[in-house]
Amino acid sequence: MLRLIMQSAKISPPLSPPPRPCVSVYFRDVKRTTREVEGNHPVWNETLIWHLWNHPLQKDSFLQITLRDMGSVKKERFIGMATVLLKPLVKKPRQILFVNDLTLLNHSMMPTECTVTLQAALMTYKDIEKIGDEDLLAITAQEVAKQKLMFPSATVHKALSPKPQHFQVRVQVFEARQLMGNDIKPVVKVVIGGHQHHSRIKMGNNPFFNEIFFQNFYEAPMKFFDEIILIQVMNSSVMRFNAEIGRFQTDIGFIYNCPGHTLLRKWLGLCQPNERNSGVRGYLKVTICALGVGDQAPVDQKLIYRVDDTDTRIFKSSVVPISIAYLQFFIYCAEDLHLKKHYSVSPMLEVELIGEKLKTHVQTQTESPIWNQILTFRIQLPCLSSYIKFRVLDCPRNRCNDEIGTVSLSLNQISSTGAEIEGKQAPCALPPAPLPPEPALSHPFPLAGMYSGFLPCFGPSFLTLRGGKKAPFRMKEEDPNIPNIVKDGLAYRGRVFLELITHIKSRQEAKMKDLSLDVISVEKHQNRQKYGLCVIFLSCTMMPDFKDLIQFEVSIGHYGNKMDLSYKPLVSTTQYSPAIYDGNIYHYVPWYNTKPVVAVTSFWEDVGFRMNCLNLLQFTRDRLKANLDTLKSMRNPRDPALLPQWEKLLRELVEDCKRPLPCMTSQPKATDLDKNRWKLRRLLLQELAQKAKQAPPRDMVATAEGWLYRLNAVLPEPQMNLPDVMIWLMAREQRAAYAQVPAHSILFSPHGARHSGRFCGKTQTLFLQYPEGEGEKDTLPAQLRVCMWLGNVTDSRDLELLRQGEVVVYAETYENQAKFKDQWGQQFLQHRPNFSDVTGHKALPKEDFREPPGWHWAGPWTVEPQRRLLLDTDINKSQVLEEVYENQRRDAVGAWVPAAIPNTDVNGEPVEAREIVKCPQGWHVKQTWAVELNHAVDNEGWEYGVGIPPSGLPQVWNSVEKTYYSRRRRRWARVRYRDHGQLSHEQETLSFLQLHHPGLAEDEAGWEYGVFGSKFHLNPEPQSRFRRRCWHRRLAPNKVKGIAPIFLLEGSLSTDMKEQARRADMVSSTRRLDRIMSSRRAPPGITQTPSLPFIYCVFNKPHYYQLFCYIYQARNLMSSHVQTFQGPFIRLVFLNHSQCTQTLKSSTAPTWAQTLIFQHLLLYENPQDTRESPPCVVLELWQRDPQGNETLWGRSIWHPVVWLDAQDRILPPMRWHPLVKGLEDEEGEILASCELILETESLRQQLPMLSVPWKNGIYILPKSIQPTLRKMAIEMLVWGLRNMKQVRSPQLLVECWEESLQTEPIRDFQTNPNFAQSALLLTLYMPTEETFALPLVLKVVDNQDFGQETVVGQANVHSLQPYFCDPWAEDYVPPRPPTLSVKKYQELLGYLYEKFWFKSSKAEVMEAQPRGIRNNPGQLRGRVGAEEATVPLPQGPKCPSPYQDEYDQEVDWWSKLFWATGDAPQTLKYKYKDYHTLKVYDCELEAVPAFQGLQDFCQTFKLYQEWPRLDSPVVGEFKGQFRVYPFPENPEAPKPPRQFPLWPKKEDFPQQCLVRVYIVRAFHLQPQDFNGLCDPYVILKLGQTMLGNRDKYQPNTLDPIFGVMFELSCTIPLEKDLEIQLYDFDLFSPDDMIGTTVIDLEDRLLSGFGARCGLSKSYCQSGPFRWRDQMPPSLLLEHHAKRKGLPPPLFSPEGDSVYYNGKKFELQSFELKPPRARFLGSKKERLALYLLHTQGLVPEHVETRTLYSDSQPGIDQGKVQMWVDIFPKKLGPPGPPVNIGPRKPKRAPLLRAVPPSPA
Repeated sequence: MLRLIMQSAKISPPLSPPPRPCVSVYFRDVKRTTREVEGNHPVWNETLIWHLWNHPLQKDSFLQITLRDMGSVKKERFIGMATVLLKPLVKKPRQILFVNDLTLLNHSMMPTECTVTLQAALMTYKDIEKIGDEDLLAITAQEVAKQKLMFPSATVHKALSPKPQHFQVRVQVFEARQLMGNDIKPVVKVVIGGHQHHSRIKMGNNPFFNEIFFQNFYEAPMKFFDEIILIQVMNSSVMRFNAEIGRFQTDIGFIYNCPGHTLLRKWLGLCQPNERNSGVRGYLKVTICALGVGDQAPVDQKLIYRVDDTDTRIFKSSVVPISIAYLQFFIYCAEDLHLKKHYSVSPMLEVELIGEKLKTHVQTQTESPIWNQILTFRIQLPCLSSYIKFRVLDCPRNRCNDEIGTVSLSLNQISSTGAEIEGKQAPCALPPAPLPPEPALSHPFPLAGMYSGFLPCFGPSFLTLRGGKKAPFRMKEEDPNIPNIVKDGLAYRGRVFLELITHIKSRQEAKMKDLSLDVISVEKHQNRQKYGLCVIFLSCTMMPDFKDLIQFEVSIGHYGNKMDLSYKPLVSTTQYSPAIYDGNIYHYVPWYNTKPVVAVTSFWEDVGFRMNCLNLLQFTRDRLKANLDTLKSMRNPRDPALLPQWEKLLRELVEDCKRPLPCMTSQPKATDLDKNRWKLRRLLLQELAQKAKQAPPRDMVATAEGWLYRLNAVLPEPQMNLPDVMIWLMAREQRAAYAQVPAHSILFSPHGARHSGRFCGKTQTLFLQYPEGEGEKDTLPAQLRVCMWLGNVTDSRDLELLRQGEVVVYAETYENQAKFKDQWGQQFLQHRPNFSDVTGHKALPKEDFREPPGWHWAGPWTVEPQRRLLLDTDINKSQVLEEVYENQRRDAVGAWVPAAIPNTDVNGEPVEAREIVKCPQGWHVKQTWAVELNHAVDNEGWEYGVGIPPSGLPQVWNSVEKTYYSRRRRRWARVRYRDHGQLSHEQETLSFLQLHHPGLAEDEAGWEYGVFGSKFHLNPEPQSRFRRRCWHRRLAPNKVKGIAPIFLLEGSLSTDMKEQARRADMVSSTRRLDRIMSSRRAPPGITQTPSLPFIYCVFNKPHYYQLFCYIYQARNLMSSHVQTFQGPFIRLVFLNHSQCTQTLKSSTAPTWAQTLIFQHLLLYENPQDTRESPPCVVLELWQRDPQGNETLWGRSIWHPVVWLDAQDRILPPMRWHPLVKGLEDEEGEILASCELILETESLRQQLPMLSVPWKNGIYILPKSIQPTLRKMAIEMLVWGLRNMKQVRSPQLLVECWEESLQTEPIRDFQTNPNFAQSALLLTLYMPTEETFALPLVLKVVDNQDFGQETVVGQANVHSLQPYFCDPWAEDYVPPRPPTLSVKKYQELLGYLYEKFWFKSSKAEVMEAQPRGIRNNPGQLRGRVGAEEATVPLPQGPKCPSPYQDEYDQEVDWWSKLFWATGDAPQTLKYKYKDYHTLKVYDCELEAVPAFQGLQDFCQTFKLYQEWPRLDSPVVGEFKGQFRVYPFPENPEAPKPPRQFPLWPKKEDFPQQCLVRVYIVRAFHLQPQDFNGLCDPYVILKLGQTMLGNRDKYQPNTLDPIFGVMFELSCTIPLEKDLEIQLYDFDLFSPDDMIGTTVIDLEDRLLSGFGARCGLSKSYCQSGPFRWRDQMPPSLLLEHHAKRKGLPPPLFSPEGDSVYYNGKKFELQSFELKPPRARFLGSKKERLALYLLHTQGLVPEHVETRTLYSDSQPGIDQGKVQMWVDIFPKKLGPPGPPVNIGPRKPKRAPLLRAVPPSPA
């Protein structure tokens, strides 16, 4: 490659003002440019690189150098040029060519006094490696060389022709990291050669975009390569002058000359050009391609969310300073490292940061290594990586193969840029060193002004390592914590103890260094205390069908892990239980009144001071979120509860924020990170309190969401010493599903409830999840209700988790016997112990049990059958299908005879013959056994196959018999039904468990029969070979002070294991850090599973409830299908009960209006506990297709309202609850409410206790909340579709509830996008209350070939209330389209107008169109033709006219404007100004309330392909209107008149129009330049036509005066959206768009307010205020009367009176005396004009429109004053244009009076 170092230059003679020179160097038509440096002696020292590829230097190779002054007013003023021959480098390629003071030549090739100094050299890759990494973040030769090695295939660039050719540029934006700012909503703005593109708006400082932008070019290569690519990241939530976060800029030539013409997945360093010293403001990951004809884009096969980037090189401007910091990791030690059972590890710690990895030494054969090393990283601030990854590897013999565990530490949580506090951060990106502790604040914000964040710091503290299975992948864009994609495994693998300190200045230390052995200073952070964890399992429901027995395991760290036998055993698992059917689709665990309890003790550091602060913040956050959710559910803006809820939110937020956080400065164990985060959190709470006091009731949801986001950002605690509590569901001794509970959320604090975890001692609902890659999609393993407590055991003295229930502890063993010759006995057991656990594997003799310390036996061994294990899985089924397969084989002669096992199941296992299968008690059979013929069988039901040894069963069955088939079978089936007895399914289950009916017949011995490994039964069966019975012995606690007795249940109850443990403890030796832990260890030789007691919480008194769920409707179910929903129904799940609503027909907003009632619900809890933490109600929305297949759409989960006294009950209001698919994807919402009512003795007899109406076989809603249904008519005006791209034959589908209508397809959409039919009528019963408002769904369906229908856009009309009307109103006038055609006798005039006017205008335009019109603000290209005519506006104060008079010289249009605004000079007086006035609106014409948004004829509805968000792309528009009114239910009653008449033809549409756009002035524009000003100019866009001239910009102003008129032709509605764009002129960089505003010309043309041309005050036929409309006032009045349905006006012959609308009007009532002004028209026209002004029409006006930008939606970018006139072609020629050219100064003589000189 060729390297050129551009050193300096000298400009002589010196220029004034000082120039900004820049050097451009060409080599082989590839341009490189230096930066701009101010002064006459510029110094660059900048390196420019050219790849030689496979084309080495030739003898005639040269460099062409051009020096320009980029700061000159003239465009790129030329200073000089020179040519450098490279022949010396060809001869001696290893030498450097030094060129000093090279003289430059001028345009005439004459020498000048200007010189340049440079040096050139050829470089190889070996030379590049010697450069090092001094400029890590600049584009250096080393960078480019490594890029070349990455693309070995792209080694040769083909020669490009100098002629124009096709190119394409692609920019793909992946993600951004470490963006500076607080509560930002970033958007990426990409400008490619002047063409702007915008990404979707995201949230947070690390957003994920994954968007790609394309731009095509047809240019000469040299011009194409000079085009600029500008990438800006903007904050869309602030004003433009402060919106830019950072930018990156390069030219396309650099991209094209990169390997493969591509920058592939590169990080861009963002900086601010006007604040270069502020450093990098964030990073953006992009792929940029510049492709020519024949070039192939590289294939990127990496995952879009890949985060383990190894290529961390950053592209940025070399002038941006680098803020370097040094991160020192003090790695002390680790503990509990564990990988495999009975395996000692050799650990080594690896730390990874932005691709760099440092490792500690390997410690051999230890699970508690001590490293004592320092690892140092050199990084730039802000750091590219958002997290630090720690990996502990097992390295036996220095081969690191297995990963023990990982942990990720978020840099955002251990450092702060200062942006968390609004307006208080330092101006630079580099945070200062941590400040010394300050005293507590005495008043708000005394230190906020100096707060600027803190550098990364951590510890000394522990980090928890995890490995194994991972949580399922879910990508959240707004997660302020570590991204889910880098989160670690689920299994606890140990902890590592470390510390992080950051230094700004290098200490010249090695990257790896050993610590001194004296680390006493950190020992205070390792002092351990004993913690106790207690969990009560209340219920487990919503489970799939687990065939095996299940149990739950609770662990915190290694404690409680029953697989890890190196720790003393703890009571961490529940007893085995079956999952039985709940009668619907789910299963549950039948715990009922006996709730299992686990108790786990562990040793951890005391971090209560840290958790107290975290839990206080969590309390504040939870209350804010709860109030925000309630606020969101109130969708009606007129809800009377809305404002009180907002006030409640503010009041509670202020109250919570004013509560002081525990001070960290006085805490001896607090680390630097604790103190820094305490200060940050304290300032944020004070700021939020101040904002909440001043918050107005406006944008309530958005404001509260911003506060919640900021709280979430500071909430995570990185120094969480306590591992999370893991609850595992285990089946077949394998972990199947899990729930992860943060330890701080259940941690007890003696300082009070608010310092404790939010779920400490409270009931919570956990939804278990499958690990990644396991389980079915969108299914939940279980819903678990638990009560948990975690705390220091010294605080557990008075532990009482629930108000009701007795804790009992049992020792358990099973007595086993086998059967031999009809005799039962233990002597017949072969490999089974006489007494064992429930699995039958481990021996547990009664005599080996010993009571644990602190407990004693409370009685003898007793037989207690575990009926729970014997429950039939069919116990809650109403019907069961039974089947038996009859099997036959061929004998020697080929005949079919019974097989050796004639009766089997589907798997070939033997079963009883169908003749002897008895129906169980409580069941009956309606039909006997029958052969199944609905499968692939012959007419007798047989299927055939070839028997394969050893089983003799075929692997494939066939329905056709063949001679070589040796086996056949057929299926016999029958259905048995449950008897309808007095007991419910649940009561039968309870009866079987002997909870309510102890007198039920039972074998006295308590034996159960079966086979180990399969299900046991209560009664013996013929094949039963084993039997067993359960023995229990109860344990009672001793009187122990200061600790809960359940935390003394440690270790095994067996004698032999305790003896082994005692002997092992006598000889064990431990290290200093493991002194406490080792006393908990069991000896490594113990491998037998310990015997542990079981703890239960027994509830003797049940409580019964009734559940009422009121379900109305679901909506916002955005679907891409033509039929949104097929067979929707709701399945309500409450604990182990579930019901379904009725199944509806296909509906886009299914409405059930149904009440689901659960009677006599059994809860074994104290009612007070139930009221505080009620069980969750789960509403599932399902759809059933015609084949009967059911599909889950989404779930809605919330808590019901609990009433313990029905006398105080009021019906809960219905709220909108989100429907969520999986656990996070919102898929709609449902309107419902739910209440849980306690049954008392007085109300027990009333079932149901509450009166709920019954209708058509279902419970409907109560009358108090039941909507009033009324037959209504929805009449729809369907006008047309607009701005729909790539559609062929669209039609409109309208859905409301279960009714739908559709239009005929638009056959020729490209030429006429209007519907052929104009009105639709839909009648249905609908509620009249707004709370129950039915949404109207509009879908645009495109009809394609072969009958395919695709939904290409849809819109929801959420409320029809604004469209209600009275159809019988006398003053109602149905909307009519305007009359846009002339009468027959006017057609000749129109023909002459078209022949002469339009054809002459084309020639005028072609000559008068200004050159330099630019399209982007690059070159503007508009198609100009007979239908796109533009007429230039005459410049100057006067427009030549044959009607000039004496006052023409005194007034102009600006005079009229100044009269309206009151800005006219006092010296200018005009006696006729009252005849010439206009209205100046301070808003858009559509925003004037009197004009109804100019949508009185039809409204515009935006169409989306997704649920609309802030920046969702609009795919089209529907124009139409609705009217809703009551419709008589009696068919004989008179029907209301139609609101929309049926028009047979829309002959006036499409309509060719002439449009005149008058741009008067703009003001309050957003600054664009560094000087706080901008250089605005105007661009107009209508369809494919673009008009404007960037050369006519207004320099250095925020309030420009334009005074220009644009005239163009269009076809409405094909070209209806007039876009007025204001750009900022920039000399070198692409012009920035200031803002834009869009005017719907079709709305103005169709409106009945005459918005196409404002109504002038007077009908002047001459002078500067001439009438400009196409029709005179009398004809306008006639058209207006026709549109209002009135007879035409009748004028008197003299024209001084008129009969209109049943009244007579005379001219003298408007004119008291004849006007003195000239040229005001005839009496008839004046009278007609007076009447028109009384009709509320749009007057002559100037409207003020707000400018907006796509990058900052909703934020005002400035105002523009203008108006638009529209002249339909068929109405004749328009009036003359108005001259609004700015006034020019006039010459005036300056006279001076010279006083006479004194005599």
